[in-house]
Amino acid sequence: MKAIWKNVVIAESDKTVVVEGNHYFPASSLMLEHFKPSNTKTTCGWKGVASYYNVVVDDSVNADAAWFYSEPKSEASEIKGYVAFWKGVVIS
Repeated sequence: MKAIWKNVVIAESDKTVVVEGNHYFPASSLMLEHFKPSNTKTTCGWKGVASYYNVVVDDSVNADAAWFYSEPKSEASEIKGYVAFWKGVVIS
């Protein structure tokens, strides 16, 4: 699987985990030069607190386009260390 934004591969792995229709990529599969930490946090009732990354390609920033759970609740333990995408990031 590949995560692509602005025609640039920002993550690639054959070991994604699918939860609620979203492919979660291992953090080790991220092309780190395209990720900048965000201060945004949200809470999911069953997964826990999500943190976000801004996705950056050239001079374009896709704010909060990637999210992850540093300490997911036990029901979502399979996504610890994984990152998912939205906001126009194409998964193929």
